[in-house]
Amino acid sequence: MPTHVLAAILFAALLHAAWNAALKSQPDTFMAALAVTSGAAVLAALALAFLPAPDASSFPFIAASSMLQIAYYLLLAAAYRVADIGHAYPLMRGVAPVLVALGGGLLAGESLHGVQWIAIGLICAGGAALTLGARGHASGGLRPTALVLLTATVIAAYTLVDGLGVRRSGAPAAYTAWIFLLTGIGIAALSWRRSAGQLPVYLIRHPKLALIGGAATTGSYGIALWAMTQAPVAVVAALRETSIVFATAIAVFVLRERATRARICGAGLVALGAAAVRLA
Repeated sequence: MPTHVLAAILFAALLHAAWNAALKSQPDTFMAALAVTSGAAVLAALALAFLPAPDASSFPFIAASSMLQIAYYLLLAAAYRVADIGHAYPLMRGVAPVLVALGGGLLAGESLHGVQWIAIGLICAGGAALTLGARGHASGGLRPTALVLLTATVIAAYTLVDGLGVRRSGAPAAYTAWIFLLTGIGIAALSWRRSAGQLPVYLIRHPKLALIGGAATTGSYGIALWAMTQAPVAVVAALRETSIVFATAIAVFVLRERATRARICGAGLVALGAAAVRLA
């Protein structure tokens, strides 16, 4: 993998961990998720005025991805209501690359060689170790874990859809913008009754969360989609999960969740996996 692609994905990973931490830090994660998706939709709409249109063959993928993204944000908010970020984030982001790697071979015809599988395995093992390290300090139990695993499945699904769609689009930035525009509109419409129409008031009270969070989630995923046009989807998806390390650092140093040996070991495994991707 070229150095500039690797650096871009690592930056995307940092952005992703940051906006997830911002979401988790809010008392009402549901309204915070609505604010982030609304901010992303506004920014996407502005960007589309200056971007070339994606190829028509990619629009079915945009539609499918938008529906999956809506499910993802709603599940993410639900998961963060019942589980600490130090437990939920590594588990959902660690499981997803395995599903992507398996699905990529079936749907995208991508075959990975030995070093790439080792890299993916290290990153996923690091996520598992970080999850174990968070036990006792997160809301454990069947329901939180089920929510997190369901979220991971949705992550894998939209990653595979977009890996196929963005390559057909010929315009990664516009492809990304359309997804976030449709996702933001869809979530706002579906959640209007539940939010009791309070979204406009919440946005006025939390403009930084909407704009900065929206920019972070759009930028993070846009970079990842561009990288999928440069490298195998499974490798990009796995490397993007170095965000686990950033999320763990934020959980320990910002959110004051306790560090454990398992967390430190897990972060080291993820870092080794990222290094193996570069060597592959």
